[in-house]
Amino acid sequence: MQNRKRITCILGILCAGFLCASAQAVDPQLQAVLRNPQALKNAQEEGRKASSFCVNCHGKNGISRQQDVPNLAGQNADYVLEQTRKFGKGQRKDEFMQGVISLLSEEEKINISLYYASQNPKPGTPNAALVAKGKVVYTRLCQRCHGENAHGNEVIPRTASQHMDYLVRAITRYRDKTGERQEPQMTSATAPLKDADIESVAAYLYSLP
Repeated sequence: MQNRKRITCILGILCAGFLCASAQAVDPQLQAVLRNPQALKNAQEEGRKASSFCVNCHGKNGISRQQDVPNLAGQNADYVLEQTRKFGKGQRKDEFMQGVISLLSEEEKINISLYYASQNPKPGTPNAALVAKGKVVYTRLCQRCHGENAHGNEVIPRTASQHMDYLVRAITRYRDKTGERQEPQMTSATAPLKDADIESVAAYLYSLP
């Protein structure tokens, strides 16, 4: 019972933090493009061209070729844009990504974000028993913030259809307070998870369209 109360408290803090941040994360220029169908079409095409250097790691159409590299297909445009800016400012640490993103203009960052958001995700077919266990954990711990279908929003990433290896690494880094990201809310939320929980959640998320 104490563990359940603790988890509920953690979720409340986590969601409150995300809700407070959401208004700041919506980019006015990106939203203006989204409201103009022709501008959006042009931006997506320019984003496709500008993202040509991303293919080696993130794959054609945003489906990663490497299991430990995130898929970008279908990811929320505002979220992708915010993360590229964080790399550019050194708020997220990855020497390669920081170097690549430093070469992009603001317009290119927006166009790339819109391009990847328009691409179709590709779910996987992991072990069914693992998926069933992961659904229970996800519903209890993650759904209130990441959404019933794990599609997230402007400040919360889409985790549906994401590679298992990448998810396991990312969640473990949050839990163990290691890696390039520093997110107190995610560290608190993942603290109760055991390695088996993380694997099952990753399997469940990978299976979602």
